[in-house]
Amino acid sequence: MIKKLMLLGAVSSSLLSFAQQKFSIIPSVGYAWRVAETPPGLSKQEKDYVKELKNGVHFDISAYYHLRNIGLGVKFSNFNASSNGWISGSDYYGNTVSVPVSTKDNITFFGPAILYSNYNEPTKHKLFFDVALGVISYTTKTGTVKGTGSNLGLDAGFGYQYALSKNFMIGPKLGVTAGTLNKMKIDGRTYEFGDNEKEGLTRISLSAAATFHF
Repeated sequence: MIKKLMLLGAVSSSLLSFAQQKFSIIPSVGYAWRVAETPPGLSKQEKDYVKELKNGVHFDISAYYHLRNIGLGVKFSNFNASSNGWISGSDYYGNTVSVPVSTKDNITFFGPAILYSNYNEPTKHKLFFDVALGVISYTTKTGTVKGTGSNLGLDAGFGYQYALSKNFMIGPKLGVTAGTLNKMKIDGRTYEFGDNEKEGLTRISLSAAATFHF
């Protein structure tokens, strides 16, 4: 009888452990700020133009398979910013000329990720931390001129959520996406950047994150 109870207990523990190995899909949307310094020597008009490109909409989504408090999965994030204005310069005769310009920037990240959370614990107050290492890519377009580049990047986030049900949580998340470009391809030509010319893609984001846990 004792052996049977021990066997039953072992089977029950295994089933409980298996039941906790669940999936989570975590989308979030918010706002982000690029932290790279503005290049020196710009006019006020140019600084204001660049400033608009440093703030934009942030979106990310990740999916995890849980092994107790650890989740293994993948993560994708996206940042968009745009700026419209007038840039002044001098023509052939030395006259000041202003022309309209428009720039659209897009930064994406994709890579494998790991998550630590208390999703499977009996509390409505949920905490999670995730980190991913992958490829960060940058696309910028001003008029007909297009530049692209990619490099190794990192994406991490920390969030608090309240469980509205067993399968749905929501709350704020603070994130950071980091990466730097050493070179870019502009209209088909590759340009190598010096130490003080590298394109910093790092940004900090504040988002509302929802979790679908099943």
